[in-house]
Amino acid sequence: MTIAAIDVDPQRTFSPLCPDELPVPEGDQIAPALNAQAELADLRILTKDAHPPQAVWVVDSHDKMLQPLPHPNANLTWVAHAVPGTPGFKTIPGLPAVTDYDHVIWKGIEPDLHPYGACFHDLEERLSTGLIEWLDSQKVTTILVGGLATDYCVKTTALQLQQTGNFKVIVNLSACRGIAPDTTEQACADMQNAGIIVATDLAAVRALL
Repeated sequence: MTIAAIDVDPQRTFSPLCPDELPVPEGDQIAPALNAQAELADLRILTKDAHPPQAVWVVDSHDKMLQPLPHPNANLTWVAHAVPGTPGFKTIPGLPAVTDYDHVIWKGIEPDLHPYGACFHDLEERLSTGLIEWLDSQKVTTILVGGLATDYCVKTTALQLQQTGNFKVIVNLSACRGIAPDTTEQACADMQNAGIIVATDLAAVRALL
């Protein structure tokens, strides 16, 4: 059994460290749980949003967010976030350097693409990022997923991995944080309905391996 741990978008942009971007409550506090999760794995992957500052989905204030867009691969408005070269692009404190990971995926680089999952560049899921193929090449059988946010990028990444039928996918909630309780609860239900194992903490994850 080869185990991979995926740190999904654990960036400062999704934490209280960047309050003007997309702060997820306690998003800056998950590094210890992600590091502990990685100790159970043979391989560790990092995914990062990498967005241009003037993408088609960018709006100038939070009250204009979550409005539908006509673009096939950018479905909602968001404030600018995770722009390379800014503090929000960096990972949260306590994580390894990017070069210490075994594989890294940058997503959302094109101005008219705003993916949530790490497996495809586009919402239509036609353009692979290569993550699934890389995991297959490494003969990965089990994937431990943590990161930000539970109800968006973590959920979508886990569902994309589960849909391949190639992996046992375990989401470790202690290594995740969600934007809101109701959407996080729904995300957990959606993942479980798809056959993903949703574990409350590392002890539960360890028992599943």
